[in-house]
Amino acid sequence: ATYQYMSPVLCIGEEQPKNWFTELQVLKGHFDIVRFLVQIDDFRCASAGDDGLVLVWNVETGERLQELRGHSQQITAMTTFTCNKGGASHTSLITASSDRSLSLWDPDTGHRVQTISDLQSSVKCLLVLERLCVWVSGAEELCVWNEDFQLQCQSQNHSDAGITALIELPKNCIAAAVDKDIVRRSTGSSVKFKPAFPRYLRKDSSTSSSDGLFASGSHASELILWDAIDWNIHGYEHILWEESQVGAQPEIRLAAHKPSEMSIQHLTTNGRHILAAVGGGLYVYSVLSKAVVAYRKCAHDSNVLHTMLASDSQLMSCSEDGSLRMWEIQDLPLPGEPASSGFFGMWTFGRSNKPPGVAPKKAAEAAGIRTLELTGDLIGHSGAVQMFVSFGESGLVTCSTDHLLILWKNGERQSGLRSRALFHKLEESGGL
Repeated sequence: ATYQYMSPVLCIGEEQPKNWFTELQVLKGHFDIVRFLVQIDDFRCASAGDDGLVLVWNVETGERLQELRGHSQQITAMTTFTCNKGGASHTSLITASSDRSLSLWDPDTGHRVQTISDLQSSVKCLLVLERLCVWVSGAEELCVWNEDFQLQCQSQNHSDAGITALIELPKNCIAAAVDKDIVRRSTGSSVKFKPAFPRYLRKDSSTSSSDGLFASGSHASELILWDAIDWNIHGYEHILWEESQVGAQPEIRLAAHKPSEMSIQHLTTNGRHILAAVGGGLYVYSVLSKAVVAYRKCAHDSNVLHTMLASDSQLMSCSEDGSLRMWEIQDLPLPGEPASSGFFGMWTFGRSNKPPGVAPKKAAEAAGIRTLELTGDLIGHSGAVQMFVSFGESGLVTCSTDHLLILWKNGERQSGLRSRALFHKLEESGGL
């Protein structure tokens, strides 16, 4: 018989001294899955999803400020667009939908300012180039638009799969993920670059990095660090599935792994490190040393959907399992997951120039590898947590397949704010 591999149960006690998100506020308003969150300014965010609605919220009070209606089908992408005119700056919202339209919204009034309808295909990703005051939409075609929603240039026929990710590069160039390829687009020309490693780039799996570099992640668990100017490979990591040894008779054997367990679901960076979500695991890659420096193979029970590097030692992740988790990089492996039987027992990192037939690295050979300690477990959603946005001291917002948003707050800070507000009110009424 073949038995499914069961990951160790990851628990944290009721005492979570490093988790200051001790107060939550549930925000209702959507009628279907909420997939997107964007920060508008220091106190507002916008949410959108499969109901076609865009809602604007005050993250300090939880108040719904605006309800933007206009799309007839689900939202497929959303971003903010800030343009300076005559010294004045104003932030708008751009949304794309399965109804093959693009809309520009004023989040202050809730009005739809511009609309582009009857596109050739649904837009899957948006990119704003604020320095040039233009924005880019990616679908089966790549289009560049100005602030007035006028088409500046267009590049067509990027395969049936379409463009799934866009990032800005130096010298007014854009990198687009198209099926197995990366396409570089500049003014008046398009260069298709076919890398030596087959890849399927996912939405949100391309992220800008530091020193003229950018990273890409694939369905085949490849993480590649590219030079943004000459497109040379500066770093390569491949997470490999290590089969059990021939003749070994383990008490529990591994069933065939799912493709999602090998897929890089999300990448984020702070310029020094890149955080990669692979299946339900998390891997911290150093841009300087070009190697993975910390990991947690079973960070979540299901696929990780979104991540954030709060600092070089602290990070956050959310998952299909409905949880939002806080992590801290530690020097020593956790007692429940020793390095010898954890990550390097079943996974290994290879390099692009690694000779074939070389045995996978074991823990003893991987000096300096660290682990991730769970410091906070935020449970509130009944469905997959799609993404989250941090507002610093004001807290953070999550969205989910349960149609809800949750505003997570610092309970101690909120208690202090309420006490000061009550004291001020009593002072004004002469109660003190």
